[in-house]
Parts: sequence; structure tokens; C-alpha cells
Amino acid sequence: MNIVVEQVINKVPADVFTDTALRCLIKGTTHSRYGLIKRAIKSGEVIHLRRGLYALAKKYRRHGLNLYEIAQYIYGPSYISFESALSYHGWIPEAVYTVTSACFKRSKEVATPLGLFSYAHMPSESFYAGVLREQTSEGVFLMATPWRALLDYVYFHKKEWRGFKPVIESLRVDPAHLQKADLTLLQEWSAAVRSRHVREFIQSLKKELS
Repeated sequence: MNIVVEQVINKVPADVFTDTALRCLIKGTTHSRYGLIKRAIKSGEVIHLRRGLYALAKKYRRHGLNLYEIAQYIYGPSYISFESALSYHGWIPEAVYTVTSACFKRSKEVATPLGLFSYAHMPSESFYAGVLREQTSEGVFLMATPWRALLDYVYFHKKEWRGFKPVIESLRVDPAHLQKADLTLLQEWSAAVRSRHVREFIQSLKKELS
């Protein structure tokens, strides 16, 4: 077993770790540590996710990997949103194979051995409004509520949606979820995002519900 894997298993509680953690665990020069991690990657004992971020190979994991948590390690500040959040909350029936997040910085996609991670820029005003902290046995992550995820979708894709129909047809959201909208809360988020598309979408929902 590579010394990197041994030290991580013995002293790091998570199955994902960083260069910073390695500096604390393994003495020596940066070059020597780089050699050790490079050999562990080549042997398949460690997975390289991005510069300075790694995961233990499956046979060494103690808890399993949570892709939502890893998404925030890869690129942040960010939170899970869009289709991934809607799927997590059971609002859409389809499985989502790309982990989709809203991010504070510019939009980007990151391909890793664990899958594709997609990040879409959202404005900084009230960035975390409608975002909850979730915790599972595999990790901790930030997750948009379903309505925040839907408003993020309308905002980023500049959807000219009016009422429930396009949401049901495009995303196959169960109409029963849409009937439970908290319009006051949605209006507050709309003001924070300052988007015509979001504002007009919420106004159309208000008319439909009334």
C-alpha cells in the first residue's frame, strides 16, 4: 500500500483529500510528496479529481464518495442546483448524470474520472437564499430548495416561461409540487436575483394560482 493511502486512511476522516492535508501528513519536500501521490495515482490507489484534490480508490474507501460534496470541493463557492437539485428533491423523474451547480465565479464544466460537473454563474446578491445545508453518512453539501433550483434554471437559461405548462412540459415536474408555491418567498428571491425572466415567471405563477 502506498504511504499516501496509508496515511489518509489512518488520519483523514474523509475519502477525499487535498494537497494541504498531504503536507500535514507526510514530511519532506514538495517534490517528494508529488512523487508519492503520482505513484499512487498510477497504481490506481488514488483518483486525481483536479489539481490538488484526490479521492481514495473504491477498495480503500470507508464511507463512500458523495458527488454533491465533491462538486463543492472542485469549484466554489457553489451549491447543487438546476436538474441535480430537482432530481434530489424528487421533482423530476429522470436520472441526472451530470452534477449541476450554481457558482459564484464564471461558468465552467469539469470532467473527472467520477463524472462531469457543470457550474453555472449566478449573481452574488443573496447567493445562498433558498439554499440548505444537507448532511448524509457520505458527506455534507449545500443544496438548493426545489423552487430555488427552478428559478436558477429560468434565470440562467433565460426562459420566457409563463405559468406551469412550460415547466411541466420541459422538465416534467409533477403539477402537485407547483401548486404548493410560496409566492411571498419566491418574490423575495426574485428581487434578489433582479432578472426580468424570473420576475415575469413568478408573476405568471401568481396569476395562475389566484
